[in-house]
Formats: sequence, C-alpha cells, structure tokens
Amino acid sequence: MAAGPEPVHWLGKETLRVSAALFAENRRRLCQGLRAKAVGTKSVVLLQGGEQKQRYCTDTDVLFRQESFFHWAFGVTEPDCFGAIDVDTGKSILFVPKLPESYATWMGDIYPKEHFKARYAVEEVEYTPDIADVLSRLNPAVLLTLRGLNTDSGSICRESSFEGISRFQVNNTALHPVIVECRLLKTDMELEVLRYTNKISSEAHKMVMKHVRPGQKEYEMESLFQHYCYTRGGIRHTSYTCICGTGTNSSILHYGHAGAPNDKTIQDGDMCLFDMGGEYHCYTSDITCSFPANGKFTADQRGIYEAVLKSSRAVLAAIKPGVKWTDMHRLADRVHLEELLKIGILKGTVEDMMKVHLGSVFMPHGLGHLLGIDVHDVGGYPEGVERIDEPGLRSLRMGRPVQERMVLTVEPGIYFINHLLDEALANPTQCCFIHSHVLARFRGFGGVRIEDDIAVTADGVELLTCVPRTVEEVEAFMAEPQKDFSPVVGGEML
Repeated sequence: MAAGPEPVHWLGKETLRVSAALFAENRRRLCQGLRAKAVGTKSVVLLQGGEQKQRYCTDTDVLFRQESFFHWAFGVTEPDCFGAIDVDTGKSILFVPKLPESYATWMGDIYPKEHFKARYAVEEVEYTPDIADVLSRLNPAVLLTLRGLNTDSGSICRESSFEGISRFQVNNTALHPVIVECRLLKTDMELEVLRYTNKISSEAHKMVMKHVRPGQKEYEMESLFQHYCYTRGGIRHTSYTCICGTGTNSSILHYGHAGAPNDKTIQDGDMCLFDMGGEYHCYTSDITCSFPANGKFTADQRGIYEAVLKSSRAVLAAIKPGVKWTDMHRLADRVHLEELLKIGILKGTVEDMMKVHLGSVFMPHGLGHLLGIDVHDVGGYPEGVERIDEPGLRSLRMGRPVQERMVLTVEPGIYFINHLLDEALANPTQCCFIHSHVLARFRGFGGVRIEDDIAVTADGVELLTCVPRTVEEVEAFMAEPQKDFSPVVGGEML
C-alpha cells in the first residue's frame, strides 16, 4: 500500500503500512453518498469515537479498541475523540481530548494539535471541549449524527453527544444507511489490509496445526495462535474470542467463552475445530480449520470432512455478483444432505429432506457473513430485506444479493449436536430420513467447519485464506517435521 509522508499505522519490520489515504478515501465516498441522497447543503457529519473504559469500578484500563464507524472514517487509534466532516467541501476536523499536565507523568508525551493533523491527514484539529464553538463557526444547516440498528447484533449504534449539541439542528436518521452502504463495499486499500490479516492469520493457523498434539490443552493452541499473530504480524487484537474446540467441544458453535474457556485436554482421535482470526488496525479475519489431533483422519472423520469441503468448494465456485446469498446457503445444505446420504446416516430423497429443513439439524448456523472492520460486518439486511424465517436461514447474517467488492466468509459445517439430533429423531417429519443406528456411531463426534474469507470480484471470488484444505494436504502438512516456535529476534525465529 502506498504510504503518505507519515503512515497512519505501522509497527515496523514486515508489518503492513496503512496509509491515511485509506480513511481520506472513505470520507470522500461518504460525502459523495450523502450528496447523492440529497441530504441537503451545509450539512456536517459528526462521529464520536470510542471511550477508554475501566474494569467495573476499578482504575484498571480495558485494552482499547476504536469504535468501528469512527475508525472507518478517521483511522484514529486514540480514545475519546470526535470527528466532523463538511459534506459540501469534504473538509475534516478531528477533535482530540485536552489532556491534563499529569498525563505526561503517567502516560507519556502530550502531543500538540499539529501532531494529530499530520498523523491522520485531516484539515484541522481542535480540542473536544471546543466542539460546539468550532461547529458554530461552520454554521451547519444540519448536523448528521449516527443512529441506526445493527441488523446482525440487534443493537443500536451510539449517537454522538456533546455539551452544546442542543444549539444545532440534528438529523440522526440520514447518515446511518449511507455509511453502512459505504462500508459494505471495500476499496482497494481496504482489501489490501484484509489480505494482510488473512495472510498472518492463515500462517498462525498452520503453525497451530503443526504443533497440536494429544495431551495438550485447548488453551495452549489459542495462546500459540495469538502469539504468532502478534509476534509475526503486529496483530494485538483477535477479531473475536478464539474457538478451540476438540472432541465433542467441536460441535459447540461458539465454544471458548467464559463458561467453556478452551480448557479441555486434547485426546488422541479427537477432531479439532479451531476458529480464530487476527485483527490488524481494526480490519478483521475469520478462519476455521478442522483436522484430527493426531494428524490422521479416520474413515468417519474423512467422510464428514470431505462432505463439508465439497459444499465449500461448490459454494465458492457458484459465488459471483448477483447471486442470492440465501441460495448459497441452500446449496451448502443440499450438498451436505447428498453426502450424508452416501455415508449412510440419511435415507430417502434430498428434495424431500430439503422440504423439512433437515439440513439445519446438521448446520444450524448461516453459511457466512460480511467481513470488514467488524467480524460480523454491517449491511447484511438493509431496509426492505427481511430475514427468511426458516431453520438455518433465520440465522443467516446476510440476506441481500452478492455484490462485487463485498468481503464474505464461507463457512459450511456439519455438527452432531445432541439436542438437535434428539429433536429431529422426535420429529415425525424428519426422523423418517435418519438411520438412527448409523447416527448413533457419530454421537460424540463433534463437528467439522471449513471457513474461508473471500473478496467478491467481477466474475467470481478472490480467496483470501491460504491453509491446507484437502484431506491429503492436511495429513501431509501435519506429518512434516515441525520447527520449534521460539521468540522472534531480529525478524528471525530462533
């Protein structure tokens, strides 16, 4: 990525330089989008950044991560900032906290406004206590603040607020749909950062695959992934809580949380399902690798794994601009059912199985989701696009047609989740398709998920993830002699 006179983000060595031009381009696109919607002349966008928070009632800081919309527009790493954009001219003003002198004692240098102006390539920098006075000089006809529903989480994004805002005419509805559509489609510079996060995260997955052994703990694999991402890629944050499920835990879709903290001992014969992604300068990745802990697939493990791989490859081959994401989900379901029929777990016709939504018994989650500054990125259900209230599809995080420059995850999976299997066996419309005696063999199997990140091109996809995928590739890779993962000195592993 071409860097300006001073890159906005660079950690040295081989880490990626992210130029302030990326965020300037995002602001330009936002202004263009707002003008196209005839929001009105003399309007000013005001975005509020994230605040530094502490643990409960203590003075212990929580590791800060910038609010996503604010980061998309300004690329600012510091907390407690605001940003304004004049829609007519594109002029940007960054508001930074006016820090007390004591900050220099405990936290480091207090930088002048000129430092932030150069670092973030904005036209003007002012202090946050002066927001009302500075905006009054602009005399906007309307102040555009951000309020809207995140259709993935169901939460309302936080609206900007400051002392003196009552002096302005405020519109809190026009901005959200426009900025969401801008975030939906990635620029060339954004794609380069997403390629980088995928590259480092893919290498980290491969390193974990090399080092996993029966007798180790799941959390050791989580630790190795995070260490590799940070040591080799400057990636301090993960995109989400790491999922390191082995054995039956590999069927727990969001394993790794506080109630199940990646703490099982890995057993010989376990399937591993490791869903982990690094985040670089707030741009995320989301990758899942499934493989046997001992490096050799059993016949049943091979059968389930190759069924999921076949559905993954079918979807990747079918994706192009204009296809319906719901159709891609149904395609994955169909391939799974066809393969489970061949394995002998199911009987009957796939068409009849599809009618009773049997695929959702084995893949209850959606096929995939948008990816960007948030791991479940915004824009999946714009106004007028409703969720399909059917098993599986109701969990799909995007309902709109695929477009060029979207970045998506493709993550089909087959899981043997006891309570879903029990429900299906008790359901007369579904149990007639199940060979219960064959299914019994897979109780405790866990699950397989294969998750890749893709960028949609004019006629297909660019695969961003690069890890071993076929059974033969996985077994050969895991059989190769491993190198000890030691601390990095001078850019080389010891």
